[in-house]
Amino acid sequence: MCLSIPSKVVSIDTEQNTATVDTMGIQRTAGLDLMEEGTVAIGDYVLLHIGFIMNKIDEEDALESLKVYREILDTMDEQDRLAAIAESDNCPSREAP
Repeated sequence: MCLSIPSKVVSIDTEQNTATVDTMGIQRTAGLDLMEEGTVAIGDYVLLHIGFIMNKIDEEDALESLKVYREILDTMDEQDRLAAIAESDNCPSREAP
């Protein structure tokens, strides 16, 4: 199963049509190609999948989800915790058998 951790938009590059997002302290670039132009702003919480912003989510819901993720991460050792956050939007696509 693939889980998307809410990420906060920290900057937008309109020339590249990308946003820099912060996922629990890890920053990465995500494509905006799947979102309607102008619907994502700095400070918004979004969900990513395979490097693209898929949708915006309500800040209250995002913060509640982040609280639960932090509780889960607190049970992991540091190396596993960082790996889980870093890999959160890199779910492999399913291939037919």
